Amino acid sequence: MATVTLDDPGETEVLVRNEAIGVNFVDVQHRMGGYYPLDPPFTPGIEAVGVIEATGSGVLDFKVGDRVGIFGCMPGIYSQRLVVSADQLVGIPDDISSEMAAASLLQGTTAALFTREVYPLAAGEWVLVHAASGGVGSMLVQIAKQLGARVIGMVSTPAKAQFARACGADHVLTYGQDEERESIDILTDGEGVHVAYDGVGRATFDTSVAAVRKRGTVVLYGQTSGPVPPFDVNRLSGITAGSGRGSLSLIWAAASHYTETAEQRRRHADHLFRGIREGVIVPRIAGRFPLAEAARAHAELEARHVQGKLLLIP
Repeated sequence: MATVTLDDPGETEVLVRNEAIGVNFVDVQHRMGGYYPLDPPFTPGIEAVGVIEATGSGVLDFKVGDRVGIFGCMPGIYSQRLVVSADQLVGIPDDISSEMAAASLLQGTTAALFTREVYPLAAGEWVLVHAASGGVGSMLVQIAKQLGARVIGMVSTPAKAQFARACGADHVLTYGQDEERESIDILTDGEGVHVAYDGVGRATFDTSVAAVRKRGTVVLYGQTSGPVPPFDVNRLSGITAGSGRGSLSLIWAAASHYTETAEQRRRHADHLFRGIREGVIVPRIAGRFPLAEAARAHAELEARHVQGKLLLIP
């Protein structure tokens, strides 16, 4: 850990004392470079919940003592305190703890906007969720069920299958152990799913394209297995594949493009908090680490054994 001196908050900034910090796989990717490089040296972290200790003179929406959340807007959050622009914050309701909020803000708001804005889910629709026991995946399962969808979850181990079922998945398939495309066809009476949410990328993209029905949608939002190689866009017509399922839509959905304004961030956070309050979304904390042990938390994520969210506690 390093000690730095923070400036006083500017006119539209606040000083936040972090209470709980979310650990996300993108933090690992930032650290390792590759697909999401940052110029070192830098402080990782894009999600936390804390308490405001000071405000600039122009801050009107928040006051000292308010609990607030920060997510997705900037690296540099693995810290005890930080100065941040007030328009990047969302208020945390009194009936939701800082740990529960930090365990759900980034993935929960991402899942909320994916199911309400990127592809607005309707009751009764079939949904395929890759990595259904992961951070975004488990939230997608819960919110899709909240909206009345029928969910097929894809996971890598029996333990993760059990976790995905606990999140509400109607059916769970295991990579490499099930005939994925055939099983999806059987479950959907040969029609395919209305939408496939794919945060895995290279290893699962072909399955996603094959799984969706005519005029279906693939929402690609990550690449934990690597980037999808260039492919023939004519595959989306269904003609070259001979499947009869054509007119497919492919969306690369970057959550940051849907949460660019304070109004957008707060609206999607409100959807999340309402779901938590009603008990239909249950954030699951997989472990807590002191801030000084962030490296150990990263090692846990890289081992891919985590079910739920890891937190750093300053």
